[in-house]
Amino acid sequence: MAIMIRINYFKHTALSSIKYFSDSLDILKSYNVPFNELTSTTKREKKNKLGVECKKEENIAMWYTQVLKKSEMLEYSTDIAGCYILRPWSYNIWEHIQSYLNQQLKLRNIDNAYFPLFVTASALEREKSHIEGFKSEVVWLKQSKDQIALRPTSEAIMYPYFQKWIQSYRDLPLKVNQWCNIVRWELTDPKPFIRGKEFLWQEGHTAHAGKSEAEEMVRDALEMYKQIYEQLLAVPVIGGVKTESEKFPGAVSTSSIETVIPITGRGLQAATSHFLGQNFSKAFDIQFTNEQMERGFVWQTSWGFSTRSLGAMVLFHGDDRGIVLPPKVAPIQVVMIPIYYNENEYKKINEKLKELEEEFRERKLRVHIDNRKYYRPGWKFNHWELKGVPIRIELGIKDFEQKEVIIVRRDTGKKVKITWNNLPKTVSCLLDDFHENIFGNAKKALDSSIVNVNNWNDFMLNINHKKTCYAPWCGSPHCELNIQQRSKKDSKEFVRGDTNATIGAIKTLNMPFNSSLFPNESKCFACGEPATCKPLWGRSY
Repeated sequence: MAIMIRINYFKHTALSSIKYFSDSLDILKSYNVPFNELTSTTKREKKNKLGVECKKEENIAMWYTQVLKKSEMLEYSTDIAGCYILRPWSYNIWEHIQSYLNQQLKLRNIDNAYFPLFVTASALEREKSHIEGFKSEVVWLKQSKDQIALRPTSEAIMYPYFQKWIQSYRDLPLKVNQWCNIVRWELTDPKPFIRGKEFLWQEGHTAHAGKSEAEEMVRDALEMYKQIYEQLLAVPVIGGVKTESEKFPGAVSTSSIETVIPITGRGLQAATSHFLGQNFSKAFDIQFTNEQMERGFVWQTSWGFSTRSLGAMVLFHGDDRGIVLPPKVAPIQVVMIPIYYNENEYKKINEKLKELEEEFRERKLRVHIDNRKYYRPGWKFNHWELKGVPIRIELGIKDFEQKEVIIVRRDTGKKVKITWNNLPKTVSCLLDDFHENIFGNAKKALDSSIVNVNNWNDFMLNINHKKTCYAPWCGSPHCELNIQQRSKKDSKEFVRGDTNATIGAIKTLNMPFNSSLFPNESKCFACGEPATCKPLWGRSY
């Protein structure tokens, strides 16, 4: 009998506990709060999984991977290394860049078109130096009877049709642009956005009657790209000309904008613009009849800008809490978060936030109200900080009563109280200041990453400690090749067990347009011959 009573007691206790647990879950469900939000251990684990788990300064590679994934910018392809999925958050940023650049193209009477992904071997081989430059990266289709490749770039795809469309000076200039994907089979270490087997870009192609007109187009395209980096992405760049060994295959000359990622000291080619001269028009027989009824070959340009720009943006501005988005490309510029304790407060606060939302949208600001009941304010704060939203607005019941909001900036973390009166105008000014602040910080970081040197020892010591260098050079291709080979060998000797140092071959990034002048008697830092220019040297991605 005693045993039966004890069993019934434990059975009743267990059933009561289960009922209490079930009732608790029902209460939580009524407020849309997950049960694991109440357990401190689970909250800590959840926070660690959601947040960045390493510091940018301590492990840049792991940090970069984590912020891209956890900010929902990118997902890795599980099938092929070097292929990535651009999630809506990053693609939205790319769309803002597309929108800006399309406007600039229209102002220059450049129209969008689309050409096929496939190119024949015979077309690729028309310009010999062009195919040689891409030979190792070209992807060929095995199942095709003819030799067909996926485009590594589109000169060989477009120019047979330029030859058909251009007959006289009345058909010039011909200016087309296309937004597309590019496939290059990178065998080196792939990095999301920076270097992969497939990426998105735009490529502009133009044909002109005269050389000077084509050269002007090259400069103009590069200026467009500089504006995107500095005015949209808040990333400083350095314009210049590539050396012969670094120019685009088949081009007469290549101009580029380069930047340097301060935390790694590596150069990053941001965008390029190529003066093709008449190399391709002769290879593809693109001729026209001028006003004097004389036949001649057109002068051509091509230029491109890719999703690599998104990687540069993240590397420059991101911090230990996640990415930091420049306001002009942020999918959401302002996120508004209600703070409440009961349903009545929720309704009053949410109604006001909707009023403010309309005011923001009238001012063409991209705004979002995060009024999800199943996440707490602290979780939302971390979530939107991780995704890099520039401005956060908090509205609680006390703020509501005082007719004000709390504004938090993602770049500085500074909190200020602002009244409701003319709030959108105030936020617009804050967004402008936000851009200037992160661009100013990026410019200081870039400038501190570059040093002037005049001899080999200073050159190697600085390069091996994550710097790039301006150094006088003789301009000889033979000397440039020797510098690459010698630097790869000497870098190991110069570090001498320094764990913070880096090693590897060094090359020219570009020869800046506005590089500081140096005395005529300057000598090449590598070979001692008279110097003719002062390139920017470094390791690159």
